Amino acid sequence: MTAIREELRRRLAAAPGSPPHPVLGETEAAVLVPLYLRDEELHAVFTKRREDLRRHPGEISFPGGRRDHPDEELATTALREAEEEIGLSAATVELLGTLAPVRTFVTGYVIYPHVGAIEPIPWKPSPNEVELVIELPLHALRDGYAVRPIERRGFTFETDTYVVEDHLIWGATARILGDLLERLGPLAERRRPQDRS
Repeated sequence: MTAIREELRRRLAAAPGSPPHPVLGETEAAVLVPLYLRDEELHAVFTKRREDLRRHPGEISFPGGRRDHPDEELATTALREAEEEIGLSAATVELLGTLAPVRTFVTGYVIYPHVGAIEPIPWKPSPNEVELVIELPLHALRDGYAVRPIERRGFTFETDTYVVEDHLIWGATARILGDLLERLGPLAERRRPQDRS
């Protein structure tokens, strides 16, 4: 995994995300994009939010949340939230780089994604926030990409989506994932048998 981590770090550093211009009333947040290697293929860890939450109910996202106070480092925010939401200790995460910040158009957040290498653990989803912890191979996410119609609040619109089995990823998480897959290039592809020798 050491060689893969170094290559991930190099690819994430190649085109660092620049902070967006601040907009009055926006809330800064951060997410952790946890990656690990299984059967020589990269996997990402997501959460499915509870259906009864006020914001983004039932949606699939990376673990994260808003910054607690203005002086808190955004990487600290991402690590703290991952520990609270899925029981991933900050001490076990090796931060590798960042992705471009994204905005949520309805709820007014600007989200700063931090990519971290981890080892999978028995997840401890927060009963107040997380319905399910989902682990998906990056090649399956890439294969599941399409522009699809989404209906929300009585409106139907077409947007970037990723579907793996019955898991639908869209919105800000899909934009973060798209940036990740583009940066990683062949590292996110399915490994062929000759690649494993």
